Amino acid sequence: MKFFFIVQGEGRGHMTQAISMSHMLEQSGHEVCAVCVGKSKRREIPDFFSSKIKAPIYLFESPNFVTDKKNKGIKLGKTITHNLSKINHFKKSLKEIHQLVTAHQPDIILNFYDLLGGLYKMLFQPTCRHWTIGHQYLINHPEFPYPNGNSFQKLLFQLNTKITALGSEMELALSFRPLNPTQSGNTFVLPPLLRNEIKNSTPYSSDFYLTYMVNQGYSDEILLFAKQYPFIKIEAFWDKIGAPIMYKPLENLTFHQLNDRLFLEKMSQCKGLVTTAGFESVCEAMYLGKPVMMVPVKGQFEQACNAIDAKIAGAGIMSDNFDFNKVETYLNSGNFIPVSSKEWVDSFEEKFFSILNSLSSPKNLKKVNRPILLKKVFAS
Repeated sequence: MKFFFIVQGEGRGHMTQAISMSHMLEQSGHEVCAVCVGKSKRREIPDFFSSKIKAPIYLFESPNFVTDKKNKGIKLGKTITHNLSKINHFKKSLKEIHQLVTAHQPDIILNFYDLLGGLYKMLFQPTCRHWTIGHQYLINHPEFPYPNGNSFQKLLFQLNTKITALGSEMELALSFRPLNPTQSGNTFVLPPLLRNEIKNSTPYSSDFYLTYMVNQGYSDEILLFAKQYPFIKIEAFWDKIGAPIMYKPLENLTFHQLNDRLFLEKMSQCKGLVTTAGFESVCEAMYLGKPVMMVPVKGQFEQACNAIDAKIAGAGIMSDNFDFNKVETYLNSGNFIPVSSKEWVDSFEEKFFSILNSLSSPKNLKKVNRPILLKKVFAS
């Protein structure tokens, strides 16, 4: 089968998932014919993505968050008005995607949580199948946790997620932990989609903390902490435009541009991960038995949900800032007990291909009773 990827370019998570999926599909005899990645002026697509994806890569302008002046928190009002002002740019992107879909004639479009992916399906009605994948689709599951309050942000998060999945036949919901099958229409709960490199790593505990920030404005906070506590070593990763490959402002602090090989190497060696509350990095840390402190990005409701969900799964603790003393205290208290997620994570391929094989013909897609099929696929 031919797959066409549409990938959100915000952060590293969706891109690393796309890399893992492309390798898994190709090893099983399928083809990834093209990859469209949403871009923005705030970020550059990291080199590791283009080197790992063997299919042609096309960049298109897609909706993105607007951050505050310090490039840390998310400004919801400005995000909405900014993206509304760029509707004509997004119309052009949709036409570009349609031209590529028409040229490549894929069997399945797989959308890694990009807003235009859902709008494309609704507006252009391509004849191929349309699937979505991401942790966010767990919103359809009764066990998905929400933080208290912030009802407006919750509504926007749910709305955004539903738009990405407009017309989607399959919503593949990635989860930190095994959950009971949901009866919610076309939602399938799957394990995290991690790369083989992390599975083949040999973890050990060195003398430094690894940190990753989705918005590089948090670097000032990390720098200030490192100055105050020179005995705590930190290896940090960011995607700051124009920054050198490696920047060492202090003896105990090093910033690296995003590099998948180096990041996974540091992940296997660190004594703990301190990160904004994305999905992918936390899953990698859990797989290697590393404690995590999650700092949800201010104004990004999705990250608040992630942090709660990961804490329930046993990943570690939450914080509202990059205070590494908190994770030091947590480690020294002996309260961290590594949760083995290997069996759950390693079952992704079997579960995914069970879905793909069960729904591989138009006849099955039209007639299958998905809730019953889901029970059969995940009965084990």
